[in-house]
Amino acid sequence: MENTKTWFSEWFNTRYYHILYKNRNNDEAKVFMQNLVSFLKLPKDNSILDLACGKGRHSIFLNTLGYPVIGADLSKNSIDYANQFANSTLKFIVQDMRKPFAIKVDAVFNMFTSFGYFDDDNDDIKVLQNIEACLNKNGVAVLDYMNVNKVIKNLVNTEVITRDEIEFRIKRHVTDGFITKEIDLTENNEELHFQERVKAIDLEKFRHYTKQANLKIKHIFGDYHLSDFDIENSDRLILILTK
Repeated sequence: MENTKTWFSEWFNTRYYHILYKNRNNDEAKVFMQNLVSFLKLPKDNSILDLACGKGRHSIFLNTLGYPVIGADLSKNSIDYANQFANSTLKFIVQDMRKPFAIKVDAVFNMFTSFGYFDDDNDDIKVLQNIEACLNKNGVAVLDYMNVNKVIKNLVNTEVITRDEIEFRIKRHVTDGFITKEIDLTENNEELHFQERVKAIDLEKFRHYTKQANLKIKHIFGDYHLSDFDIENSDRLILILTK
């Protein structure tokens, strides 16, 4: 565990994070969720842990499909927001994914590159070990990651994005095995700086990680329509894992 404040505990807990990514495609996310539960043939009484759920948009949608869902995230601000949608079959908890879960579920969904935040590989492996430990006997986990090969090849070094009249000045680079995004903005004459750092984990490294966590890779997909994975051209690296 880090002794100092981490980039993710700071950045994900700000309103600026949610402003910058407010235009994420919800329809695409819903199609992905529907494709997943259909492919996995998840019975409607199967419980799902939405790990790193943010404000809960995917937890809420999965719950509308009839599944009991627990959404977990490190950001207290995000969980406080999500709790307004809680009901008898939809719960939200504040949880560091490196700590063991006090629950058992039939499926764990870790969506939209919500992994690979930690400097130490052992922390990433610990997350997978925690996932394995909280799965019921015939449970399944879904890990949706970026295809780092394509991302690095097509990296946009500098970009300016305007949301809600806030100008986000973004620089990207690959340093020490991390794809890093430096985010600068100015509001009320105050200069603010944030960072995102996500580990460049390719398929072979994931094979090593999952082996250490006693998880098996059953299927590999390359996009939200569950097409075959292509190391050069796929947008995503989606792993279906079992115990």
